[in-house]
Amino acid sequence: MKLLLAGTASPTGWPEPGCPCASCAGLPSGYRRPFELVVDGVARFPFDDEPPGYRTLADSHGLEGPDGTRLLYALPAATVTPNAATLSAATATPDATAVPDVTATPEAAASPAGPYDIVLIDPLDRPERIGLLRRAGLVADGTQVVAVGLDHRVRSEEELSRRLALWGVRAVPDGTTLDTTLAVPPASQAPAQPRRTLLLGGSRSGKSAEAELRLAADPYVTYVATGSRGEGDGEWAARVRAHRERRPAHWATVETTDLAGTIRAATTPLLVDGLGTWLAAVFDECGAWDGDRAPVAARCDELVAAWRGTTQRIVAVSDEVGMGVVPATASGRAFRDELGRLNERLADESEYVALVIAGRPVRL
Repeated sequence: MKLLLAGTASPTGWPEPGCPCASCAGLPSGYRRPFELVVDGVARFPFDDEPPGYRTLADSHGLEGPDGTRLLYALPAATVTPNAATLSAATATPDATAVPDVTATPEAAASPAGPYDIVLIDPLDRPERIGLLRRAGLVADGTQVVAVGLDHRVRSEEELSRRLALWGVRAVPDGTTLDTTLAVPPASQAPAQPRRTLLLGGSRSGKSAEAELRLAADPYVTYVATGSRGEGDGEWAARVRAHRERRPAHWATVETTDLAGTIRAATTPLLVDGLGTWLAAVFDECGAWDGDRAPVAARCDELVAAWRGTTQRIVAVSDEVGMGVVPATASGRAFRDELGRLNERLADESEYVALVIAGRPVRL
């Protein structure tokens, strides 16, 4: 099967005509044209008709070729029922080749025909849909996942490339022909992701959003919440609720201060948010604000050891404490010093460390 991607952008193109935004202003007119797909010179998307020897799949958003090669264009989230969190309008049909609703029981939704050979998807529109496709078994290691529907939702081609590398997705220029009979060039394969990632940043720096972005396309993720739920504090509860609503619905959530134990027992990638709230909780549990702080140091030692020995990917968020004013109290200074030491020790044991400033990660 040969796929001609005559255009790879959203319906308005990238840059969007007349748009003054920084993303559009930095690109020449017609840089990426609206999405247009032709398969083997005989089938044009959407696949409303079946050319001889071909079979339409997934409510005419997929196609099976004469050689058995299977293609899927995963519908943008805006075209599906928001509360259903489905990947395609085809979920209401019994067709096993349709894109299923994998929110509740993803394993049962996997197609008996196996993964698709190539999937075209808008990765800027809820990238967690890539994780759902993987979770359902519709995208496997041998599946080519190619980005389409691109536009000024991302600030630059460079930022697009960075995100796609995290998600295991390819981007190709307009006019590219994808030949599914050929091996994907090694340069286009997703690079191995670091096992331990530490993201530092100040308040409202975008560090949590960056952490979520880094794991967005994983099929299974456990979000480790270390702070309180905000009982009795409406403003804090609203912050917690906003974080929860922003996370992919299929992620598991664990609320705990036993970080070391959680890391040792992990069977999926972890997102820990965050180390500052965890340390504050440990100070509370140990009565260390005005008392003996040795138990806090011991808990930090335990966490560093678990971090060093993990077999699962971990992305952890922490507060950068070295840029603020000196706290006015002895307990405040003790907390700052302990968190600073913990950040330094975990950074020493991490493959990737970045400081997030205004939503942009700067690798350290």
